[in-house]
Amino acid sequence: MPPPTCLRCLPIRPAPSPRSVLLCHIALPPAQTASFSATTNLSAAVAKKRPNSHTGPPKRGVKALNIKKTQRIKSGRPPAPGERKALRKRIVLSNTNALEVQGMPDLSDKNVTDASLVCRVVGIPGLVVDSLRAVEAFKPTQGWGLFRRPAALVRKETLQLGRYIREVETAEDKKTIRRVVVGERGTKDLTIGHTEYGPLFNTNPTQYVQKTYTANLLSQISKANKAVLSKLQLFQQHDLPIPIQSNISLDRLADLGARDPDVAYPIFQALWAELTAPSTKGAVRPPILFTLDGINQIMRNSAYLSTDVKSIHAHDLALVRHFINALSGAQALPNGGIVLAATCESGKPPSSALELAVAQSEARMAGAEEVPQPHPYKAMDQRVLDSMRDVEVLRLKGLDKDEARGIMEYYAASGMLRERVDEGLVAEKWTLAGGGVVGELERGSVRMRI
Repeated sequence: MPPPTCLRCLPIRPAPSPRSVLLCHIALPPAQTASFSATTNLSAAVAKKRPNSHTGPPKRGVKALNIKKTQRIKSGRPPAPGERKALRKRIVLSNTNALEVQGMPDLSDKNVTDASLVCRVVGIPGLVVDSLRAVEAFKPTQGWGLFRRPAALVRKETLQLGRYIREVETAEDKKTIRRVVVGERGTKDLTIGHTEYGPLFNTNPTQYVQKTYTANLLSQISKANKAVLSKLQLFQQHDLPIPIQSNISLDRLADLGARDPDVAYPIFQALWAELTAPSTKGAVRPPILFTLDGINQIMRNSAYLSTDVKSIHAHDLALVRHFINALSGAQALPNGGIVLAATCESGKPPSSALELAVAQSEARMAGAEEVPQPHPYKAMDQRVLDSMRDVEVLRLKGLDKDEARGIMEYYAASGMLRERVDEGLVAEKWTLAGGGVVGELERGSVRMRI
């Protein structure tokens, strides 16, 4: 029997295709496929709104710019205390890469007055180099490290200094020569207030002693003159703060003062008394060479202050007064000797009195009828003028062309100047060096090439 409802009127839905079923299953969310999940949320975070340049300054307490500091990566150990200073002040006196100059003679007491060595370079013996190193005669700014060994150019003034030594050694009346070497810049710290000081009692005007500096001076004296002082013994009685042997050697005496700054100055006085004692058959004392470099520094007020907060004159320092007495002739050298001072033109302090004293001495040596007089409107230090009244001056000038040729030939023989040394090259370098200033000549011939 046919159904009462027509089949055509029924809503017949078609069967789903396999592709439709697959798409339907893929579209189901994870929450419908599993009731529990431990995975993180896959939805992206909401992007923050970027600040606009027109929104104004940042709010208080908010950092507008965050720059991370780059930290230096430390590799190796840090420098020890004083290591950098020692490296900066290191003195190099030999260059193994430089050539050995063949036929170069050594300077000795036998050829110190030999006129045939003028305009030639001579070597400095090893024992003398050790003594010069002990007294800090070599400076880091000098060019010793460019050559095989330390050497020096013999000039006319070098022979003059050699004659001074001969006169002192051969004089029967124990002659004392006092000179001040004056030169231009590049032709050749006692008062700056960097060492402790204290008043010296029973002195008028009050003098001040520098204990640490005196101990350092005794150490240098002992090291530089050990070969001579070790043969001399104490033969006078001295009132010292420490007990010493009655026959102690003078180098041992200087070592005791170098170790203890508190007893350095009394021991220095005892050492000077022994060296300046008249020679006898049992105790022969040699002549003394007393030198000071940079005399400009002691011809003015020092950086030290007295108890009244006033500047202390450099001549009121005990060691400076000691040298000034020897230079001016106020303190004699019974066994003879040479008192030599040198000016320094590099960074020198102004001293009108020293300049006037040098000009007056040169005028007297030249036999001039008129001697320069003090300027009426310039303050002159009378103590400086009195200390330089009877002192002669030895002036150093630039090298002449013969001397310049001699030192340039030494540069070439050492392998530091790789050009032919002829008249044209010598004239060129001599002119560029300001008329033979040896420092500029070395800079233009050797250092600029390096």
